[in-house]
Amino acid sequence: MEKLNKGYIQIYTGNGKGKTTTAIGQSIRAAGFGLKTFIIQFMKEFPYNEIKLLKKLDEWIEIIQCGKDDFVYKKELPSNEEIEKVRKGLNNAKEKMISGKYDLIILDEVCVAIYFKLFSTNEILEFVKSKPENVELILTGRYCPQELIDIADLVTEMKEVKHYYQKGVLARQGIES
Repeated sequence: MEKLNKGYIQIYTGNGKGKTTTAIGQSIRAAGFGLKTFIIQFMKEFPYNEIKLLKKLDEWIEIIQCGKDDFVYKKELPSNEEIEKVRKGLNNAKEKMISGKYDLIILDEVCVAIYFKLFSTNEILEFVKSKPENVELILTGRYCPQELIDIADLVTEMKEVKHYYQKGVLARQGIES
């Protein structure tokens, strides 16, 4: 099995579409090369169609979902139970990252989780600092803190220029969900 000599830190942020899609595309590319990926999706507990496919690639890609986002829509603070759930998920991701079994780790929507105070920026900085030299790390989500941008090797900001959502088009099966 192939291994990376050097792993970098990538961030996909901004208000535009495509952050998760980019990260998942990277996991598929890595799998094609024989690299193993662990993906944790924070604040997503919906069976999106890409999850269905990725679960069929379980020899190369492991994906879990951790935590809900319903407190956002209710305009409430996250419950202690929700915070505990995502912190356990982060600990799980750290164990996977330092295990030597994974080449690519993706923390999907981690920046949004920081924004909603499920984690502190310092907790994620500590996670990033524990990254082994040969592991690639991808962080996604709107509202990426500057401190994470500063330590990243690659940062892409997805910018929404125009979106059909503004015309009332909701998420379509097979395209957005």
